[in-house]
Amino acid sequence: MCTLVVDVAPERPCPVVLAAVRDEFLGRPWQPPARHWPAYPGLVGGRDELAGGTWLAYEPVAGRVACVLNATGRAADPDHRRSRGELPLAAAAGAPPPGDPTGYDPFHLVTVDATGLDVLTWNGFQPHAYRLGAGTHVFANRGRWLGPADRRTPRASWFGPRFAAARPDPVPGVPVGEAWAPWLDLIDGPDVPAPEDPRALVALAEAGESRWGTSSVTLLGFGPAGPVRYDFRAGPGRHPWSAVVT
Repeated sequence: MCTLVVDVAPERPCPVVLAAVRDEFLGRPWQPPARHWPAYPGLVGGRDELAGGTWLAYEPVAGRVACVLNATGRAADPDHRRSRGELPLAAAAGAPPPGDPTGYDPFHLVTVDATGLDVLTWNGFQPHAYRLGAGTHVFANRGRWLGPADRRTPRASWFGPRFAAARPDPVPGVPVGEAWAPWLDLIDGPDVPAPEDPRALVALAEAGESRWGTSSVTLLGFGPAGPVRYDFRAGPGRHPWSAVVT
């Protein structure tokens, strides 16, 4: 299950910080973040090689990022199914959300700028769009984490308050461990749940003949004046972090 943590605080030095954990079948090929799409020359993100789209797209000039997570609900008609990876590309580029999402499997589309978040959830029956302002917001496949009483997703229940209490203000020109120290402690620290734990943020599991788990982690901090930090790590496991050129 993918997880997205977004903290919006317009008054902070870095107004938007987010951590995006992509969980996927590990044999599914993809390319690391870059400018992959001629139709969207301003966008930076990782490219899914099977469908050509992305799970997260960043537009540095506009200061906007869009991320898609799978949701629960009724699947689309397989004869007319479209890739959900199209959605972050259009949203990050500034296009309105799809008026008719019936061609897509269920999804949560989260679009973020320095003033807040626009969320569109599609369960295969009825779309639900809403706006969120400042604060820490956590999303998983079952939807937005609603607070301590919300136990639908163990990892959101465990990590939600911890991310909110440890918000970083990353700056350029320093090592990733220094820039993101409070959140990196939650991702890689010695006390985090093990990968097989249902609370684990970085996961690894067997699924029949396929291995499933965390294929990448993105840490992104930005504001209306442009990018501050975009750091990326491939998975599974604790591979080195790399700075993404925007």
